[in-house]
Amino acid sequence: MPSSSSRAQTVPASAVTLDRPSWTPIVALAAAMAMLVASEFLPASVLPALAADVGVSEGVAGLAVAATAIAGAITAPSIAVLLPRTDRRTMLVALLVAGAVANLVVAVTPNFAVLLAGRLLLGVAIAGAWSFAFGAGVHAMRGRDRAVSSAIAFGVSLATVVGVPVAALVGDRIGWRAAFGGAAFLTAVAAAGIARALPPVPAHPGAGLGMLREALRNRRLLAGVGCIVLVAFGNFAAYPYIRIATERLDAGATTWLLIAWGAGGVAGTVLAGLAAGRLRVLAATAPLLLGASLLVAATATSLPLLAAAIVLWGLSFTMIPVATQLWVTRVESDRAESAMSLQVTAFQVAITLGSAVGGALLDAYGVATPFVVGAAAAVAAGLGFALLRVPAR
Repeated sequence: MPSSSSRAQTVPASAVTLDRPSWTPIVALAAAMAMLVASEFLPASVLPALAADVGVSEGVAGLAVAATAIAGAITAPSIAVLLPRTDRRTMLVALLVAGAVANLVVAVTPNFAVLLAGRLLLGVAIAGAWSFAFGAGVHAMRGRDRAVSSAIAFGVSLATVVGVPVAALVGDRIGWRAAFGGAAFLTAVAAAGIARALPPVPAHPGAGLGMLREALRNRRLLAGVGCIVLVAFGNFAAYPYIRIATERLDAGATTWLLIAWGAGGVAGTVLAGLAAGRLRVLAATAPLLLGASLLVAATATSLPLLAAAIVLWGLSFTMIPVATQLWVTRVESDRAESAMSLQVTAFQVAITLGSAVGGALLDAYGVATPFVVGAAAAVAAGLGFALLRVPAR
């Protein structure tokens, strides 16, 4: 009979590593969300050529982004209500396929009306996927909610850094339709990745209208959602006009400053993951840093000072999705899916309102005003989060 020590030595290596979580589903989720978010802001990379080709002004073509946000605001709280029992992996795959189709529609559009239809479909895909992605990731890696949130945000930040310049390059060299065609292909690949890598994610037994109704009764959650609207409004009142703000000091440095914003964003997602253990502090500090960066960017009189503000802006804003994702699911842990849908709605509403108000302020008072107003909204959000208690784990 073999000794106990020899028996221990013959245990298969696979049994020893059985409990190690696989990061493959999280990488697939991060890639999927990165493609959808890159698609959302793709028109900004090719706007002049797109507008000229479909026969509208650049201002009207900018509605391609607003349409996506509006569709997302409507979809986020309603999709789980309409499909309460559908497996969430199936939902994510279907939504990514819809995102691929939306990009393809834009790539072959004969006119602006069809283009808007494609962008509305993309808004449905983005909002639904954001609502389900975090919960699906936590289901795949239980107890690692900070890592899941940070990984998804990191993928989105990386897509912003790489995707926007690449889309602009493809649009300039090959054509704006090729940029959307490429996005359609990559989004379809992301859908295949989710189908292969993510385990089945059954819907919560209480999912549906009842869950959403109960979540809406949580006053602390609604107060936090109000703070999310404020901080996202603050960012998007200024972000569409970041290029104008940089060009007033040095037009030649604009590209590098935009890359610096993205690099700060990548660092911000990592920092948010590390600081997530002190969630109340993180949720309050990130908006306050955003407010400070916007104020400095509005008043900077030298390129080094503007560059520092731009980096801090990217860092602080990309901390916010991580912080707010964890915040709403901590405050409403029993109805996390509905809480996430409200967070997504808050962001989409704020994108629409912020860009519209920021544009009006820009036309009326100049580029500094939307930045100052955005800073004030962000600071108000930070103070609000500082006053809201976060339940212990």
